[in-house]
Amino acid sequence: MKFLRLFLIFFFTAYIFGCAEKTTFSGKIITEEDLSNIKLLDKDDLIRRFGPPSYIDNILNKYFYFTEKRKIKNFYNSKIEYSYLFVFQIDNKNKIIKQEAINLLTEKKHKYKNKETQNNIIKRGLIEKVFGGIGANQFPSSPN
Repeated sequence: MKFLRLFLIFFFTAYIFGCAEKTTFSGKIITEEDLSNIKLLDKDDLIRRFGPPSYIDNILNKYFYFTEKRKIKNFYNSKIEYSYLFVFQIDNKNKIIKQEAINLLTEKKHKYKNKETQNNIIKRGLIEKVFGGIGANQFPSSPN
């Protein structure tokens, strides 16, 4: 009887709370008004409007803003509403000279996609990923 009672409590809890839709934002929250009126003049105007950037490239003087909206009904039903990357290039006088808006859902091959540093130190197999590795860690670049 206790098992049935616990099962029913678990079932109804999952049923009630599993169907509540939850909206999750990642990165900067940029509204439709911000997207439609994106005429920015300089760096100060950019920071005043969008806040501090998600990432700054100091070499090329580019400011990156990432924004994503995801709707989650339960752990197996999630949908990304939108996912954008905004890139602003700024000159030495703090003027915006170039701006890009990249839709990450539709544009699969943009120039910022696979820019990631390769990690040659640790290459793990499937068993090591599942069980966390067995024995002492041996790095390929370490001396014997």
